[in-house]
Amino acid sequence: MAGKPQRSRPGIKDYGISTKLTGMLEWTWAEERLVKSRNYWVCSTRPDGRPHAAPVWGVWLEGALYFGSSPSSVKARNLKANPAVSAHLESGDEAVMIEGRAVEATDRATLERMAAAYGAKYPGFRPALKPDELFLMVRPILALAWTETDYPNSATRWAFDAA
Repeated sequence: MAGKPQRSRPGIKDYGISTKLTGMLEWTWAEERLVKSRNYWVCSTRPDGRPHAAPVWGVWLEGALYFGSSPSSVKARNLKANPAVSAHLESGDEAVMIEGRAVEATDRATLERMAAAYGAKYPGFRPALKPDELFLMVRPILALAWTETDYPNSATRWAFDAA
């Protein structure tokens, strides 16, 4: 990830979002939850514009979300046609959402680190990294987070370099 993300308040009107800098979350707070999450919801768009959401196992590694998918799955086909994606954690009490572009992960050294992270996170499961397996990577362009107990004071937005 290039540089530190720029933190601000979400541009959500009519929800009482504070304009003060105090109370915003740190990116480290969001990353801790991205690392620990067991499941992630990946949201893509079908070619006809209809939304599609699917839970996946994944790992947060080196500033990006990695997850596997069958190349013939709805999400993989959607993301091939339109790589714009959002992903979020299961919790609504400690909400973290990222937006970015899904790209196929192909670097062998990175895939090996990803597979090791999967094995550590999901005991008994380690991707075999066979040629027919598809792994996607999403580096955030935008992220949002807040805690239910301190909403709307904790509502935070991060913008990332597009590089």
